[in-house]
Amino acid sequence: MNINAGNILIAEPFLLDPNFKRSVILICEHHEFGTTGLMLNKPIEVRIHEIVPEFPESDAQVYIGGPVETDRLHFLHNVGHMLDDTLEVSPGIFWGGDFEKLQFLMENGVIKDNNVKFFLGYSGWSEGQLEDELKEQSWIVDEVDPNYLFKIKPVVLWQTVLHNKGDRYTVIAQIPDTESLN
Repeated sequence: MNINAGNILIAEPFLLDPNFKRSVILICEHHEFGTTGLMLNKPIEVRIHEIVPEFPESDAQVYIGGPVETDRLHFLHNVGHMLDDTLEVSPGIFWGGDFEKLQFLMENGVIKDNNVKFFLGYSGWSEGQLEDELKEQSWIVDEVDPNYLFKIKPVVLWQTVLHNKGDRYTVIAQIPDTESLN
């Protein structure tokens, strides 16, 4: 399976790594040196202005992006045309950009809380590591839908993505999270 920016990785239901259990990860970058992604469904009870005090008060959600460099802030958004130096990961989904301009536009109500998601850390794989995990069937690969980021609640994202894949994945989506119930 070829991996590209804009794919999502869906954790297999029995993946036991606590960092990635039932996670959905957007691949932001994939090349011969490795892969970078952000977990879309691991929110934390912190707001961006609590992390970056000069940021305007906002209800924009902050997520754990992954276990690598957890002191580093990333953001995904759907307003790429408004920010310089942004990378289009997939149609309608952009990664990063001019952070000061983002602050200014959010403070002035031009960019709304639901247009952006913030992430502490990222998920990263060195050269060949993700391919090995795919061979071990730790992940299911699919294309991202912008609704997964901006419309679906994170608590149901894993189940929703699997259900949308149909066939056997609909059954997998119904497997309880509690091991004693399996």
